[in-house]
Amino acid sequence: MGSLSLNAPVRLAILETDTPIPAIAATYHSYGGVFTHMFKRACASYSHPVPLESQLTLSSYNVVNNLTAYPDLESIDAILITGAKYNAFDSDEWILRLAEFTKRCLDSGRVRVIGVCFGHQIIGRVLGAELGRNTRGWEVSVVEHELTDAGKRILGLEKMSINQMHRDAVLSFPPGVVQLAKTDVCDNQAMYVPGRLISVQGHPEFTEEMVREILTSRKYGGVISDDLYQDGISRVGNKQDGVAVAQAFLRFLHG
Repeated sequence: MGSLSLNAPVRLAILETDTPIPAIAATYHSYGGVFTHMFKRACASYSHPVPLESQLTLSSYNVVNNLTAYPDLESIDAILITGAKYNAFDSDEWILRLAEFTKRCLDSGRVRVIGVCFGHQIIGRVLGAELGRNTRGWEVSVVEHELTDAGKRILGLEKMSINQMHRDAVLSFPPGVVQLAKTDVCDNQAMYVPGRLISVQGHPEFTEEMVREILTSRKYGGVISDDLYQDGISRVGNKQDGVAVAQAFLRFLHG
């Protein structure tokens, strides 16, 4: 693992599009806390570890329950849109506002955008991609991805395994984006535009413990079948590259 530049910390606003299930919220409080934990692990994993505060100045905004909870663009350098249980193709007022704000960031030419799962789909929506239910079904737990040549270069990996928890997908590629990764179930696993955006369908922020809790919650909530639950649990302890993806996010922000 390499090290980062010594530039000033990037002002990153985390746009929270959901609240974690209780078992995760008990430790991390919000998805802002979950992503803070991800970036801390990334910073601690360099050959020369660095404190998170030297790389990022983080703020969090719950954009579901407060329609005006958005930062002033002049006060930030980048946004990260989290995952959510909602459909990115719906027309709820808060989703439309989020899409509008994301477009403002992308159009600014300065404020960079990171999307994770639902956030990846919001970026796809804003850029004109087709969204919808994936007819190939769910992806859950640790899944191995095939990387494009660009994906290998940008993510710093030959192959990528990260956690998944989705059935919705970005079903096409918007004009001008670079494809970074795909799986047998979902072709659009990651998108990139230099200096503007990077997004992943998977969840680099999720740990094994988090995914165990989510799988159990969704099984008993009737969201996923027993077979899908068992399949996910069988892979939940597999090696995954969430920290490497988080480091790629940091390189993107500081690049």
